[in-house]
Amino acid sequence: MSLSSSSGTNEAIAGAPTGHQFWSVDSAPARLTRPLPLWGAPVVLAVFLAMSTALLFAVNRVPALVEAFPNRDFVFSPYIGTHSIPLRIFIVSFYVAFSTMFGSTLWGKIRFFLELMLYYVLVVGALDAINIIGFRLTGFVYSLHVIEILSGLIGFFVFSAKLLDHGSMPARAEAPFSRRFKLVSLVRLTVAVIVSIAVAVGVDRLELPLVFDLRNVALLGGTGPGVFLFLPTLFFVLYVDGTLQSLLRRKSAFAPLVTVIVPAHNEEHVIARTIAAIDASAAQYDGELTVTILNNASTDGTIAAAEAAIAAASHLTGRVLDVPTPGKAIALNRGIAETGTEFVIRIDADTQVQPQTIALAMRHFSRADVGVVGGMPIAPGDGPFDRARTLEVLLKHGYYQVAYGAFDGTIGVPGMFAAYRTALVRDVGGFVQGMNGEDTDVSLRIGELGNRVVSDPSVVYVSEVPKTYKHLREQRMRWFRSVYHVSARNRTYLDSWELSVRGKVVLPFMLLNSARRAMTVPLAMFGALHLLLAFDPTGTLTGQAVLAVMLGAPALMGAFAALANGRVGALIGLPEYVVFRLLRSYLTLESVLSIAAAPPRKSDR
Repeated sequence: MSLSSSSGTNEAIAGAPTGHQFWSVDSAPARLTRPLPLWGAPVVLAVFLAMSTALLFAVNRVPALVEAFPNRDFVFSPYIGTHSIPLRIFIVSFYVAFSTMFGSTLWGKIRFFLELMLYYVLVVGALDAINIIGFRLTGFVYSLHVIEILSGLIGFFVFSAKLLDHGSMPARAEAPFSRRFKLVSLVRLTVAVIVSIAVAVGVDRLELPLVFDLRNVALLGGTGPGVFLFLPTLFFVLYVDGTLQSLLRRKSAFAPLVTVIVPAHNEEHVIARTIAAIDASAAQYDGELTVTILNNASTDGTIAAAEAAIAAASHLTGRVLDVPTPGKAIALNRGIAETGTEFVIRIDADTQVQPQTIALAMRHFSRADVGVVGGMPIAPGDGPFDRARTLEVLLKHGYYQVAYGAFDGTIGVPGMFAAYRTALVRDVGGFVQGMNGEDTDVSLRIGELGNRVVSDPSVVYVSEVPKTYKHLREQRMRWFRSVYHVSARNRTYLDSWELSVRGKVVLPFMLLNSARRAMTVPLAMFGALHLLLAFDPTGTLTGQAVLAVMLGAPALMGAFAALANGRVGALIGLPEYVVFRLLRSYLTLESVLSIAAAPPRKSDR
């Protein structure tokens, strides 16, 4: 078993301590990350629990605060209805707790917290002010549970935005851009949003007992079923659209010359199997295929094993290049420089392609507008996390990525297997070094250059899944950090005036979702605490509601993705998947805690 490539890195570089066998120069870039002790996240959770308990007691027991905040939350205007939990208290408590562990100096921690609070109070305060003005002019007020939902979403996004500002991030790079496909993408997304809103509103207005029950068992502010259904409906509409487009665009065959590049560091134990799998796939491919193994500072017998495997292959030619400088991006860029074919495929050293993988991927390039093609990684099936990982990839790569493809909004194609037009990789500057997410970065930039980024679930390959918690922790912390690294390097897409659905919709959604995941475990704790203290007898929060949102919704989406991809057998892993999602949320919290604070400015010293 390889210890690296399903996580996108090499194994330890030469001379690294054996206790860090999953780390490499790519794993935790020194300038951008900091070592996070195992007690780091628990300390944040403990501070969060103490702060949220104190604030809940204050707004429910201190007479002056009870009078100032009759809604039992930091709400500054009248609203109708009730909420399930006071989300503004939750957000403030999390900001306090996170700030205690972020930043290298006391002033840095204070400044980070003050900026979080300033932006959050300004935005939610504006919501309350608009509500007061509307009430004075028309007598209309918003529903409290809707405001609580908006307050939570605002809190998530402010957190990610300020982390980008205060974290040590990759330097902003020049952002290649073309208006090609952008308007059509926006129109497709807008139509899907309108249809989804219509469905959600229609369901919300149904006077059915089931609808009433659903309204009372949602966690975020007593969310009605219409609000709850909006995102699932939107993704379903986009999934259907993306699937139809894929079927209409798909050609039966296209087999140009192609080069496969494989970065490898200390992969003696698996490289022969990887090359044999590529050879078997080459046998089903009508074009000529060349393999370049990029030996990246290996200290074992990787070179000899690779040369022997290439010599034994029947359907490909190949060579081994020595890349002595450690770094996966360095090896990949050497491979791109040495590639003479119009198309190139990168494959991780412990990824086993299937016989049809290359042929199914390359057929998409029969269309001149396709720049990147990815597929769906399948777990080997013999590890403790494999069944959960299978449902994870079915949902992400077999469902959500297809939905993003409907409006050309796909951002990341995993580097475990990705096919490119070689010239486009060069045009966007190659694979970036010194940060996490070089695979997402290059596909994002190729897409913004006016090319389609395709994720095809029929292009399957087997990719290793960590077999230990230590390896899983390293992998997920790096994966989740990459959202911030890629966003920081490509921030022009976020804040420029150019029309970019990826930059104005998908990247912000990814940042918001990352913050939501980082706050999932604290939110579960907060919901349980609010139930335990039972301050609000009129509230709609119940234990069933907490379980429904934390466990039920993920199980339903995982089951739907498995059925949509025709993998009924994957349903057996649903219980493990639900638990895995909670573990993944905890690891997301660790990942944001592992982001290094930006160096103090001269004026702060």
